[in-house]
Amino acid sequence: ELQQKVEETELLKMELQMLETERVRLSLVEEKLMDVLQLLQQLRDLNISKRALGKILLSTLESCRDPQPGKAQLFEVLDTLQQELTACELLHRQPMEQAQSPRSLSNALVISC
Repeated sequence: ELQQKVEETELLKMELQMLETERVRLSLVEEKLMDVLQLLQQLRDLNISKRALGKILLSTLESCRDPQPGKAQLFEVLDTLQQELTACELLHRQPMEQAQSPRSLSNALVISC
């Protein structure tokens, strides 16, 4: 009976460890998702065109077509999307663009990404 309790305890420890691992993974996905959403919000505030956002998204999905071994596909897509959004020239030229007239700003947004 003592051996059975020891085995049950070990099983519970393993389950707890798996749950903790999953919790950490979900936490990382949540952080990445929040980063992506913040970048999308910044681009929306800059009135980026839907076409430019669509190109970024399609580029992301194309680059994640063949999942890398050992990397969760969801996290890979979020990570790649974050990189694509971060690389968008609009976010880096934001202060300079805001000084321009609204007409030239909208034209620059369409061309930049």
